[in-house]
Amino acid sequence: MGGQLRVLTGAVIGWDLTAALGLATALGIPPPAAAELLPIVEAVMVRKMNEQMER
Repeated sequence: MGGQLRVLTGAVIGWDLTAALGLATALGIPPPAAAELLPIVEAVMVRKMNEQMER
C-alpha cells in the first residue's frame, strides 16, 4: 500500500481506501472484513509514519 498513500506537504493522511479494498478483495479477504479492519490499521500506519517523518 506504500504507493497508495494520501499525503499533504510534510504529513501522511491515509491510504487510498478504494485501492486498499480492491487489494483485499484480490487477496481473498471478504470486503466486509476489510471495510471493518482497514480504518483501524490505517490510523496506526498514519500515526507511525508521521512519527518517523518528525525524527
